[in-house]
Amino acid sequence: MDEKNQFVVDSLSIEESWRIFRIMAEFVDAIETLSRVKHAVSIFGSARTKPDDPYYQKAELLARLLAQKGFSVITGGGPGVMEAANKGAAEAGGRSVGMNIRLPFEQKPNPYANISIDYKYFFTRKVMFVKYAMAYVVLPGGFGTLDELFEALTLIQTKRIKTFPVILMGSEYWKGLIDWLRKTMLHDNKISPADLELFQIIDDPEEVVKHIQKYVIL
Repeated sequence: MDEKNQFVVDSLSIEESWRIFRIMAEFVDAIETLSRVKHAVSIFGSARTKPDDPYYQKAELLARLLAQKGFSVITGGGPGVMEAANKGAAEAGGRSVGMNIRLPFEQKPNPYANISIDYKYFFTRKVMFVKYAMAYVVLPGGFGTLDELFEALTLIQTKRIKTFPVILMGSEYWKGLIDWLRKTMLHDNKISPADLELFQIIDDPEEVVKHIQKYVIL
């Protein structure tokens, strides 16, 4: 290998080593910030949901009710459902946490998070969602929303974390997915019947709060 190529290899190796420290720093900053956030519920949903959408309004109401009951609210910090949840929690005087991920499109921090964390790495952010959540509420969303949902279900299924409430809001939206889980995955023995009990479908925000309160003692 000539000197030029060796220099490139060495530079890449150094860059990889420094990436480890950047990841560690991101974990440390997030843990220090979130260590004062107690009794948190993570709320997920589409960044594309507009304020006049019923699910935006449900997310806002849900977060307001949770804050009034003493819960903190954590979201991905962006627009859409995330903005609605941060808004509801903040306006109710609660802790409103926005964990924003730096993306080239769609994801811009909303102004309603009174605790804000900025992430570069998805996996760091996902660890923090799970670590500090006592429940997950998942409203209609896209790939990112599904990613967070199945991350939690997989960790609960494999007993890597303690079981906590995972609630899907929007029965009409989730119907096709649930039917596929039952008629395809369960039918083909890819999951067990007990796996379908790891989550609940509840449409009404007040009922969601009541369900969470059954499992979480403040």
